[in-house]
Amino acid sequence: MSNINLLTITGPTASGKTSFAAHLAKLLNGEIVSADSRQVYREMNIGTGKDYEDYVVESTKIPYYLIDIHEPGYKYNVYEFQQDFLKVFADITARDKMPILAGGTGMYIEAVTAGYQLMPVPINEALRKELESKELEDLEKLLKSMKPELHNSTDLTHKKRTIRAIEIAAHLENNPVGQIEFPKINNLIFGIKYDRGSRRRRISNRLNERLSSGMIEEVESLLKKVSSEDLIFYGLEYKFITMYLAGALTKKEMHQKLEVAIHQFAKRQMTWFRRMEKNGSKIHWLEGNLSMQEKLERAKKILRQKDVSIN
Repeated sequence: MSNINLLTITGPTASGKTSFAAHLAKLLNGEIVSADSRQVYREMNIGTGKDYEDYVVESTKIPYYLIDIHEPGYKYNVYEFQQDFLKVFADITARDKMPILAGGTGMYIEAVTAGYQLMPVPINEALRKELESKELEDLEKLLKSMKPELHNSTDLTHKKRTIRAIEIAAHLENNPVGQIEFPKINNLIFGIKYDRGSRRRRISNRLNERLSSGMIEEVESLLKKVSSEDLIFYGLEYKFITMYLAGALTKKEMHQKLEVAIHQFAKRQMTWFRRMEKNGSKIHWLEGNLSMQEKLERAKKILRQKDVSIN
């Protein structure tokens, strides 16, 4: 019998991870755990790419977890994700199902597959007040001085994120992390990738589809419940559309800047995955341009080599 008890499906944005994970779940009697830092929020659907239809394979609805679990405005974090994942992982495996972790948030994936020792970090109001007057560039320098091996580059994209990262680093300097007891996880990772040109076309096409499918209206609705400053915190789509709605950008400027930013984000994701490989994580890459059936056949070959039972 195989000792593989977790499959991970990852890849850059717009690579088709969810659909592939769902088809694999159908083959393996599996259930999907989302590794997406934004899909945890309700009402943030188009901007976060919740393609619910991807979870239906041949009329079978594949169970999924850690999607739509918090209201917009909540600040979910990697520690909470790790705790939530461990609960879901225990539940799925107790029912003799295969957990399939699917998403592109590299830090979330590594938090569970590499067994990060994390702890909840309380808010430090005095430190936040002290940092609030500083420019983002100065905050970046401070954070890098505290954490020279900074892996999560998204901590440098938004002032609130950078301040929170400094707050965490400062807390950990004086409070050693206690040991979290992890189950034994034997992980098999599949990645889906496209050549640079194909990846760029897919990102651009998907952005056009989302803008024409109501993404701007989604942000307008969210701004009735969440402040513009907080909504910008939730990522590129929300940042640039909020700026457009505030009159800081024209619609054309918003579209162009958002498109460039998503391409840059996908590039950073690939850099993260390469770092994972450098650190010893074997990723079995599948070419995105293959048909779904071809990708599944290649995956099944690897699964059989690992003695994973296939329906």
